[in-house]
Amino acid sequence: MLLLFVGLSYSGRPVVGDDGVRTDKVLVNKGQRKLYLMHEGKILKWYWIALGRNPVGAKTQRGDGRTPEGTYYVVNRNAHSTFYRSLTLSYPNQKDRQQALQAKQDPGRGIEIHALPDGFEPTGPGARMIDWTEGCIAVTNEDMDEIWARVNIGTTVEIRP
Repeated sequence: MLLLFVGLSYSGRPVVGDDGVRTDKVLVNKGQRKLYLMHEGKILKWYWIALGRNPVGAKTQRGDGRTPEGTYYVVNRNAHSTFYRSLTLSYPNQKDRQQALQAKQDPGRGIEIHALPDGFEPTGPGARMIDWTEGCIAVTNEDMDEIWARVNIGTTVEIRP
């Protein structure tokens, strides 16, 4: 019998999907509006995403509506998020902080992969979300359930243009 461990990374047991394979990397391609769950360099599954309301370019400061670009890590899992469930990323990283310091700007914080608040679900076959976040990466609640089951704290998240 295969057990599904969800949210148990604090106990040292891996979070795995129902097929037993856990994600070792999340790859976000902003231009494609896709989030890929990866394992040993292979795509396990991909999901449509929504980005910050000003999606072109990397996040440079708080309030710019951009989604960051670079390599980050999942640092927290919130099962009771305002956005259903969320995975907090390690933004800003050292490079982001350095660039913001040089530009005398606040880089912002609190970037997440999260699901949707009530009323934001796309409707109809093939419907997709518009870019609406403050810089986060949004997926549907149903997709978040699958992502949640496969992503541990510490998982690498690479966000590409």
